[in-house]
Amino acid sequence: MQAQYQWRDKAGQMHVSDLPPPADVPEANVLKRPGARVARSAAAAGLPASAASRAGVDPEIEARRARAEQTDKARAKAEEDRLAEQRAENCQRARAQIGSLESGQRLARVNAQGERVLLDDRARADEVDVARRVMASDCR
Repeated sequence: MQAQYQWRDKAGQMHVSDLPPPADVPEANVLKRPGARVARSAAAAGLPASAASRAGVDPEIEARRARAEQTDKARAKAEEDRLAEQRAENCQRARAQIGSLESGQRLARVNAQGERVLLDDRARADEVDVARRVMASDCR
């Protein structure tokens, strides 16, 4: 494909050619020049001038790459927010668990056979240790 120029003449008529416009056509009336396409397309795509200045880089590919980066950043932020919410919930549960364990009430658990078993002092201390580890990791 040949290089394309686009310009409007004095009468306002549009011209497209592989030759440059005549010398009497004002610069403001030249709409497109070969080689200027990359810079204009990159600017139209909302890319920085540095992306347009790189020779041989397709502006469409650059725009897709920029959109993919934004999408990845948004996904990472959403995942980070989800994990922060989960840590806050774990922290709240661990604090409530420690409150229950240290209250002095009788607590029972159901074992693997489905039987109800009361927690003795050793089991209670183990549960408190687990809850404290959760608090240490999730309560920030």
